[in-house]
Amino acid sequence: MVNIRYLVVNAHSGYNILLGRPALNMLRAVASTRHMKMKLPDLSGKVIVIKFDQQEAKRCYENSLKAKRGVFMVVEHPPIEDDRAGVSRAESARERRLEPVGNVVERQIGGKTFKLGKSLDQAEQDRVAGVIAQHLHAFAWSASDMPGIDLDFLCHRLTMEPKVRPVCQRRRKFNEEKWLVIQEETKKLLNAGHISEIQ
Repeated sequence: MVNIRYLVVNAHSGYNILLGRPALNMLRAVASTRHMKMKLPDLSGKVIVIKFDQQEAKRCYENSLKAKRGVFMVVEHPPIEDDRAGVSRAESARERRLEPVGNVVERQIGGKTFKLGKSLDQAEQDRVAGVIAQHLHAFAWSASDMPGIDLDFLCHRLTMEPKVRPVCQRRRKFNEEKWLVIQEETKKLLNAGHISEIQ
């Protein structure tokens, strides 16, 4: 028995139901859009095949396009202009990033600055601050705050076929700004011991 939670939407659509990957995984179903078929096991474990009608699928697709033709969305992003000398576009965009204003309050907890919701009353803010202070060691402010991660807990591995001859990829070229950022972030990971150079 598989329980799937559905969201019912009052909207015009050419489809009766839309199944996402979580539902397909729960059903252990494998769908092929090229072959217009889907295979999944029934309650007895036998694999059943659901065949789709190509004409019906085409009609549903055309109906969905017709429904979208009446919807127009215009999003205008103003160009980033900064006449200050020595200021990169990335720094300028970072400064222009929208931040919540008026709905947070800054509070010093354990020598660190936290932002708490201003909608919380003073008692709730004190309770949240107490929990943060109790578990302050769980927060990482930089890569150097997380040294000595157990490899059994987290480790990136390259899955390679030992019989395949390794091929050296062509070196990618970056502009000076990106190259400086790459060097800075790499140094942080090297100093924290998260990565190491190999021969």
